[in-house]
Amino acid sequence: MITTLKDVSRLADVSLTTVSHVVNGTRPVSEKLRARVEAAIRQIGYTPNSLARSLKLSSSRTLGLAIQDIRNPHFTEIVYALEERARERGFTLLLSDFGDDPARESDALRVFVERRVDGLIIAPTSNGAAALAWLRGRGVPAVQIDRIADPGFDYVVVSNHAATRRLVTHLCQKGHRRIAMLGGLMGLSTSRERVAGYRRALRDAGLPVDPGLIVVGCSQPESARIATHALLDQAAPPTAIVAGNNLKALGALRALGERNLRVPEDVALVSFDDFPWADLFRPRLTTAAQPCRALGERAVDLLLDRIRDPGLAPRHVRLGVEIRHRESCGCAAGAPFSPTTPHVPTSKSV
Repeated sequence: MITTLKDVSRLADVSLTTVSHVVNGTRPVSEKLRARVEAAIRQIGYTPNSLARSLKLSSSRTLGLAIQDIRNPHFTEIVYALEERARERGFTLLLSDFGDDPARESDALRVFVERRVDGLIIAPTSNGAAALAWLRGRGVPAVQIDRIADPGFDYVVVSNHAATRRLVTHLCQKGHRRIAMLGGLMGLSTSRERVAGYRRALRDAGLPVDPGLIVVGCSQPESARIATHALLDQAAPPTAIVAGNNLKALGALRALGERNLRVPEDVALVSFDDFPWADLFRPRLTTAAQPCRALGERAVDLLLDRIRDPGLAPRHVRLGVEIRHRESCGCAAGAPFSPTTPHVPTSKSV
């Protein structure tokens, strides 16, 4: 049997308007009346019609999240923070993992719009500008997280350039002159910024930028493993490797192990992204740790501000990255990270 607001009204002996205010939170109701309404709801098992409610209130109290590869611990932590913050603010988070596929990204956004989400958080693909333009044409509030495809939208990201520059500068100061970079898809802002930070650090150290030491397009451990083997096959192989993210670090470690090469004695290794088991490897991995919780929380806050006031100027937030110094870079356990490397701010908003 389907129960309605009228059934709740009769059982609680209050007006239909009062029941509506309690259910929808549209107006304050006295504690005495609220308790009667809530008791009636529990007694008859009333369940609100979310679709009808969203049509009436022009709000579904839901947010859409379009992100790639939820299997990656980096994104898993971000999703957890996003869901927790959305719930704190009274919203439900709907998730779609599009696997860095622009076609699936477009499909996900279309479904979210059809489901009348109040706004979207998106980690855009290399075709993200087109996807965001589609959302703009439909007046859907959106915030970019982790990656930037259109600066005309709000975004919250990290200091990719500065953190990578700091990692590479440290390797240079350890005496390395052949430093390789395992980068991602160059259509992504994260990949461009990290490779740019790598290049800048080499120039700062007076070292040439050898294109043969920069591998782009790696996105999974297997592609990074194959790329690492190719780098090690060079006539003058690298003595240090910078992995563009945690999955690339795993692939590089596998390749080094297959060559019976020791880290850091034969090849030093540092990585962007920290992950829970980074300090369980021997040697422990030196990483650039992103503030995943802060990324998620700021993205939700930005989106809800945008929903309330669509006329706000675009807000661009960059958060600092913590360098977690361990031993894979060639330093002794507990040694401080080089203080002469460029400073990475704890947070920055422009």
